[in-house]
Amino acid sequence: GQSNMDVGGNVGGLIVNNKQRAMLPNKSRGEFVRNQRKDSEGFSESPDLEFEYADTDKWSAELSELYSYTEGPEFLLNRKCFEEEFRIHVSDDKWTELDVSQHRAHAMRLLDGLEVITREKRLKVARAILYMAQGTFAECSSEAEVQQWMRYNIFLLLDVGTFTALVELLNMEVDNSAACSSAVRKPAISLADSTDLRVLLNIMYLMVETIQQEDPADSPEWRATRETFKTELGSPLYNNEPISVMLFGMVTKFCSGHAPHFPMKKVLLLLWKSILFTLGGFEQLQNIKVRKREHLRLPPLPEDSIRVIRSMRAASPPASASDLIEQQQKRARREHKSLTKQDNLDAFNEKDPYKSDDPREDEDDNDDNDNSMEVEPFPMERDEVMPPPIPHPPSERVNFPKGLPWAPKVREKDIEHFLESSRSKFIGYTLGNDTDTVVGLPRPIHESIRTLKQVLCSSQHGEEDVEMCSTELLYQGILPSLPQYMIALLKILLAAAPTSKAKTDSINILADVLPEEMPTTVLQSMKLGVDVNRHKEIIVKAISAILLLLLKHFKLNHIYQFEYMAQHLVFANCIPLILKFFNQNIMSYITAKNSISVLDFPYCVVHDLPELTAESLEAGDINQFCWRNLFSCINLLRILNKLTKWKHSRTMMLVVFKSAPILKRALKVKQAMMQLYVLKLLKVQTKYLGRQWRKSNMKTMSAIYQKVRHRLNDDWAYGNDLDARPWDFQAEECALRANIERFNSRRYDNNQSNPDFLPVDNCLQSVLGQRVDLPEDFQMNYDLWLEREVFSKPISWEELLQ
Repeated sequence: GQSNMDVGGNVGGLIVNNKQRAMLPNKSRGEFVRNQRKDSEGFSESPDLEFEYADTDKWSAELSELYSYTEGPEFLLNRKCFEEEFRIHVSDDKWTELDVSQHRAHAMRLLDGLEVITREKRLKVARAILYMAQGTFAECSSEAEVQQWMRYNIFLLLDVGTFTALVELLNMEVDNSAACSSAVRKPAISLADSTDLRVLLNIMYLMVETIQQEDPADSPEWRATRETFKTELGSPLYNNEPISVMLFGMVTKFCSGHAPHFPMKKVLLLLWKSILFTLGGFEQLQNIKVRKREHLRLPPLPEDSIRVIRSMRAASPPASASDLIEQQQKRARREHKSLTKQDNLDAFNEKDPYKSDDPREDEDDNDDNDNSMEVEPFPMERDEVMPPPIPHPPSERVNFPKGLPWAPKVREKDIEHFLESSRSKFIGYTLGNDTDTVVGLPRPIHESIRTLKQVLCSSQHGEEDVEMCSTELLYQGILPSLPQYMIALLKILLAAAPTSKAKTDSINILADVLPEEMPTTVLQSMKLGVDVNRHKEIIVKAISAILLLLLKHFKLNHIYQFEYMAQHLVFANCIPLILKFFNQNIMSYITAKNSISVLDFPYCVVHDLPELTAESLEAGDINQFCWRNLFSCINLLRILNKLTKWKHSRTMMLVVFKSAPILKRALKVKQAMMQLYVLKLLKVQTKYLGRQWRKSNMKTMSAIYQKVRHRLNDDWAYGNDLDARPWDFQAEECALRANIERFNSRRYDNNQSNPDFLPVDNCLQSVLGQRVDLPEDFQMNYDLWLEREVFSKPISWEELLQ
């Protein structure tokens, strides 16, 4: 199960390993080698990856990833359980031939069966319900027909109240101490230990995933049902908490070692889809942002970031170590020509900001640690002398961009800093936070301030208006245990990362993929190896999506909610963990073939399966890349960006952990969105990497200039910023933490332990009108009290009134 970690070669910008090369059929292998030679000769380049980032993959892929290949035989078991119940209570007719009333009656009959005491009978009924949720596939002839019946059956199951019953059963199974203690004592956990949980989670996942899929052909009743279900999922209706909070509790219980049999992949997938459905995806986030800006009367956003990113083109990656060796060999066999060094601006190329016509300039990209993951090329190409690239006519060499993709921005803090330094320089005084007074400053400074204010990123601070939306309800639900939830997610992410080595103290995330009996043949071992790798990839995909969605929604709901989650991710070592994830042959990970398409649901239940052979397993699918792995990589890069943005102490963590060579290797993936987030992470640390690094990586610097948003007054490329000097890292995080704790205490602490946050009544009438219960002895001696404290003491009423 280490196909992703095999040592491989890098030829022509495409990283491949010898094992993957051997997997190719003979015809494809010959074509592959020819393409590699063509790439090495410079006649063509590896194409851009045709990947479109979205909230999820296509529906069929999201359905298939719920099941491991080891679960394959259970499809027929579910069908058998359904047909037995169906023949007893209905007839020998087909499900697809009954009318709506008969469908509803049988669904309610099955729902009643979930309430029986006997566990075996309850499991049998649950499997019958699962078969319904799987589209009663035995009566369907195509995948489209299966999906059509899935939608019908799942809306029917939801209508009769199945989901509420499933939540109650899931709670019962989670609290089943006998199953937990049995699993803890077992030396090896297998698929059989999580049967009941898997069946329940399968049904719940299929219901959430299917209902959230909008179809223009849906009836008004189905649309209303979807909105109602969405509201119920996000509110504390089930077990007095949102469904996501209950699933987070399962994650922490699993990581604590008290429930090692929990099928964690299914829990994480259901958690991801529940958050996605109740809070909304990236399109909804953009719409919420626009709506909130309108409500606060802020200017509209300068562009739609989703559309800008989708319109961007990938750039060719910088030269790798093996490419540099080849170029040195070519130069040694070629006569030297006198070449003049072009000016930096002339070397700027819109089509290919990394590429230069002068092969000697490629040496600049070879920094100290950049070849740590590179290995030698294939033996047949090791001593091959490649001809020089075909020279391009001068007219095609330089293509200046028509315009930068992003509108520049500036923060209020940047304007303040610029004005303060200008006042200090020209006049010798400062005015604090005043950004309007420009008296005594030269005319060019006036023009600079005017320009800066034109691109000011407006924000508004004022009275809080807490809207009880799904995001607010979720934050309130996870707030008490949020640090534990973040640690648990990162523990599982670490265990699922391909760069992690098996350790005795690491958690076992394979409980819902390993069979009871381990494989005995080579074919079975190969199939299980693919299944385990696929299982880990799906877990990484789910966790990366969960973390990114929560960070984005919390940031939009309240900045301190975002900061609280982000700070606990940083405290749990999320930054080095993500860097460790990328410290691998990232092209091998993105082009991994850990899937067996003929075993994917729903294909496997409507087609006769061909005989699996070692050759067919090795060949894998014909896709150019693995969608889920590229999706995961982009998500992790976006999370890293969110954690480090405007946080100097965290940016320095990127520098300390030597992330630059790791991130530069990730630029080899020719996908515009992934390259953008890599370049953003490189941009924030360039000022700390030193002049020599910047000089040696001018092509990367050029790409940053071309693709990343410009922040006016940001000397990212020169290192002149005052923030580049040493500072106290802990002070920054401690100040932020104190602000977050005050926010959480003020808004969510019901005990009101801090007297500073207690409300103060300043109304005289209200204070005097309050009823005060006096002790009995005071009431008995009230006359004495009046005489001593009131009548016998002189009072200057004039002074009192003043």
